[in-house]
Amino acid sequence: MPPVAIQLYSLLFKLILRRRLSSLSASASSSSFGVSFRAAADHHHPSPPSNPSFSSAAGADAVATKDLHPDPLSSLHLRLFLPNPHHSATPAAPAAGANAPPPLRRNSFPRPAHDAGSPASAVGQELSRRASASFSGVSPSAAPCYGGYLPTARSGRRLPVIVQFHGGAFATGAADSAANDAFCRRVARLCDAIVVAVGYRLAPESRYPAAFEDGVTVLKWIAKQANLAACGRTMARGAGSGGADSFGAALVEPWLAAHADPSRCVLLGVSCGANIADYVARKAVEAGKLLDPIKVVAQVLMYPFFMGTSPTQSELKLANSYFYDKSTCLLAWKLFLPEGEFSLDHPAANPLVPGKGPPLKLMPPTLTVVAELDWMKDRAIAYSEELRKVNVDAPVLEYKDAVHEFATLDVLLKTPLAQACTEDIAIWVKKYISLRGHELSY
Repeated sequence: MPPVAIQLYSLLFKLILRRRLSSLSASASSSSFGVSFRAAADHHHPSPPSNPSFSSAAGADAVATKDLHPDPLSSLHLRLFLPNPHHSATPAAPAAGANAPPPLRRNSFPRPAHDAGSPASAVGQELSRRASASFSGVSPSAAPCYGGYLPTARSGRRLPVIVQFHGGAFATGAADSAANDAFCRRVARLCDAIVVAVGYRLAPESRYPAAFEDGVTVLKWIAKQANLAACGRTMARGAGSGGADSFGAALVEPWLAAHADPSRCVLLGVSCGANIADYVARKAVEAGKLLDPIKVVAQVLMYPFFMGTSPTQSELKLANSYFYDKSTCLLAWKLFLPEGEFSLDHPAANPLVPGKGPPLKLMPPTLTVVAELDWMKDRAIAYSEELRKVNVDAPVLEYKDAVHEFATLDVLLKTPLAQACTEDIAIWVKKYISLRGHELSY
């Protein structure tokens, strides 16, 4: 049983959400461009602005952020989260000697040498051969600020990419909301990965399959970025000392070009975002090599928004559960699904509907996170069981006394349970994004 304060907040949350969904239903309009956020959605917790640096203004977690709009024909919005590669290698405080250099690690960065003929210069040259990356355009006085770093040809260090889809019953939420921003920062830091938070088009302005297609569009966009970057590097090598060719330079996103490893891509969906993640994973399986160099190595479904015509035990027992009850979710599905096509066994709602997509045995490893007090948990567990029957790695993490969105809701983000959940996810994800194979980070 959650604390009394959470129970009271849940009542208020459901009242406000139901009223908002009802008002959207009354004023529903169709738009191909759509909206990816609502100005009043997070009135008490305004969206933090993007900050493309590792300065203190970006937060103590040292994660830089940047907003992008990759599709000029829609309101699709992305927020990129880049963890500071120098942050973990920097000691918290100097030791006995103030001038003592920090301990050298395999993935450390070279310190600038003040005297080219000094021994420190030789050390710096040696480090530049061993370091995973080298700074570009960063002065010693501004070391914490992001100025761009390039993986060296020797080490080829790249960060995996986690594509994240926020929750909000398909009609609310945003990639840059305060809660989603904090959650993605935590994921980027714990997984040491670039997080691409997707601000997909919302209902009822953009009904099914708009949000799902936005997810596929983002995956194709990341693949295009990787291909443009590879072409640019090939042109630069061919140009030799004559300078780098500018092929596709205006289209290349520098953060992804310099740091992303698209062959280690993970899909992470929260609530209704889990439905989108699962759809994108199926489309990635169907596309196969057409998405090269993208390779979806795993997906994480956090309390997915799954439903079905035949009620499960949890749907009968917990229909009036906390934050998202069944009647409110039904209203959300009516706003999202096309008019005249409402069905709880719609492929977007029921993951086990026959003929939904490729065989389950081809699906990527899938971690499912469920909450004990969530009425949708049984169908998510059933989906995970079907994946395990065809030998897909599909564990389930169920958290006691937890409610829907217990690890991503603004008022619950700082609870020990929310932090433990994100750490558990990072442990499992690292098995599939580690370059050393199945890495266990216990």
